Amino acid sequence: MDFKDYIRVIPDFPQAGISFKDITTLLKNGEVYRKAIEELKVMVSDLKIDVIAGPEARGFVVGAPLAYALGVGFAPIRKSGKLPYETIEVGYDLEYGKDRLAMHTDAIEKGQNVLIADDLLATGGTIATSVNLIRQLGGNVVGAAFMIELADLNGRSKLDGIDVFTLMQYE
Repeated sequence: MDFKDYIRVIPDFPQAGISFKDITTLLKNGEVYRKAIEELKVMVSDLKIDVIAGPEARGFVVGAPLAYALGVGFAPIRKSGKLPYETIEVGYDLEYGKDRLAMHTDAIEKGQNVLIADDLLATGGTIATSVNLIRQLGGNVVGAAFMIELADLNGRSKLDGIDVFTLMQYE
């Protein structure tokens, strides 16, 4: 199946020159959404995964169903101030500013194998920050899975030594 057939591309969003890849058109089609999660499941099935971590918010719609399909737990990675229990936080640079991501201090147990799942790999900043959080908690990042990779932004370069799995790539 060519999942690109179900991705809406919106030119000049959120600003001129950006070609936004909108996954909502894939998500609204239950059969295609299920097939996308099943295909990601097959891609990562040889990994020993104890828990999947997904960054807010679209990482939840990829990571949680993938965790369910694999029969493993799910750990949310949220923006600063959104989690109710004790957290660790890491700051990172955005294209136009800074942000912070957080995880509960008990979200990952020391030595657990963690797969990070998100909708899209672009520059790699959010995922590299997620890796940092997981490692601070003692987790072992065994891979990162995405529906989409924007290959020309070279996000993989920030994930050195981590296996990356994607359903589709855009240049």
